[in-house]
Amino acid sequence: MHATLPRLIATDFPALQRSRLEVLQANITLTCNQSCFHCHVASSPKRKEAMSHATLELLLQMLDQHPSIHTLDITGGAPELHPEFRWLVSEARKRNVTVLDRCNLTILSEPGQEDTAAFLAEQQVQVVASLPCYSAENVNAQRGDGVFEASIRGLKQLNALGYGQPGAGLELHLVYNPLGPSLPPSQQSLETAYKEQLQAHFGIQFNHLLTLANMPIQRFGSTLISKGQFEPYMQLLKSSFNAATLPGLMCLNTLSVDHLGQVHDCDFNQQLQLPLGDARQPVHLQELLDVELNGRPIRVADHCYGCTAGQGSSCGGALTG
Repeated sequence: MHATLPRLIATDFPALQRSRLEVLQANITLTCNQSCFHCHVASSPKRKEAMSHATLELLLQMLDQHPSIHTLDITGGAPELHPEFRWLVSEARKRNVTVLDRCNLTILSEPGQEDTAAFLAEQQVQVVASLPCYSAENVNAQRGDGVFEASIRGLKQLNALGYGQPGAGLELHLVYNPLGPSLPPSQQSLETAYKEQLQAHFGIQFNHLLTLANMPIQRFGSTLISKGQFEPYMQLLKSSFNAATLPGLMCLNTLSVDHLGQVHDCDFNQQLQLPLGDARQPVHLQELLDVELNGRPIRVADHCYGCTAGQGSSCGGALTG
């Protein structure tokens, strides 16, 4: 796989500083039942990295010692494949914080995961589910044969439990990302199309659609380099820079923790192994239990233009209307 960091590290991206810490995002495993070419984490069934119990405990300590954190955002890989996923969710919910599960939907059909959806509903976990298109052809082209059908089964399972249903209090959000080196279309108009198509053809309901730009790192970035598309894509991102997105960037109020407990300014910096802020060496979660981060610098590089192009892009979707 081609390294992308050498092409990104020199940057003219605007300097950023942290605000109040509100979201703790934890990548608890790189094991996944899928192996998608656009995956910025490079997860797959072959990856075995997983967060230790001691580091999971540190996540909970951060929640205890930083009351400004209102959300634990659990990601992977397929986070449900971590053997202590349910323990972590249950312990976080006892602390009355919102828990997000970034679910690929197909995991709900895997052996041993038959009651995962019911567990998520019981714990009132918000589900943020990947569905890069409402077309079977497009989804299967990006993620593999049969993925769309398994995703639809997963969505129906969640709907049956109340997810995405008006008044149920169980939030189900879908995530769209383009098939190639292009920017997402309008999030609002695409959400309308998703809702119409999924309701008409499958009777599926969900709360909101989140549109994300593909980041020029890991598998996707390597593919761009192989196809000679890396520089044109970077030019697209830079020429589409939208300063109005800056106040909404996730790195301002979020910490990203990798499976080793090392902390980064965002999930993308984590995959590039860029240390937190202006640190020269990796920073461990243990070092931040009693530290106030407000006002500290954020590490930036050219891939940050991926979050500020067009409507903007973050783990919470578009940043402007």
